Amino acid sequence: MSLHHYLTRTLSTERQLASRATRAVAGLLVAGFVMASAMAVAQEARPRNNDPGFLESIGRWFEEQGDKISSTFKDAGKKVETFGHEAGVAAKSTVEGAKDAAGAVARIPVARVVSGHEKCPNAPNGAPDCVAAATALCKAKGFESGKSADMTTADVCPAQVYLSGRSSGPGCKTETFVSRALCQ
Repeated sequence: MSLHHYLTRTLSTERQLASRATRAVAGLLVAGFVMASAMAVAQEARPRNNDPGFLESIGRWFEEQGDKISSTFKDAGKKVETFGHEAGVAAKSTVEGAKDAAGAVARIPVARVVSGHEKCPNAPNGAPDCVAAATALCKAKGFESGKSADMTTADVCPAQVYLSGRSSGPGCKTETFVSRALCQ
């Protein structure tokens, strides 16, 4: 789901909730006014005393509910603002990533994949050093540097091993070759 679609759907949901809440608050206010006027008429009809009546308690309850609803909408508004800020930060980092990717793509036209057969020399630890072989393969094709893209291995044995009908055994060793390299 795209960010635009998500934000549109979220704002639509927020508007629906705000509309419902507005109608609910309006209904509560009308009911409060009706009760307040009924309470005023009742107070005129009877002598005043300091005990809060039933209607006063209901009036206070409506006020408290109105305050709670107002607080909920303020919190929802702050969350939407925070979400908007976070979306802006994400969009900025995405744009920067796209610029980096575009720079890498711009450098690709000078890179080529070449084929060949360059033996990987053994490093001091005995492992094949295919970085040097890839660079050598690329330099042989007129490039400055390269990285191996494909390697092959082969068991190389003395002629006596092959003449005896075997394909491996004592005296055989595994050699690694760069068969394709990405050259620049």
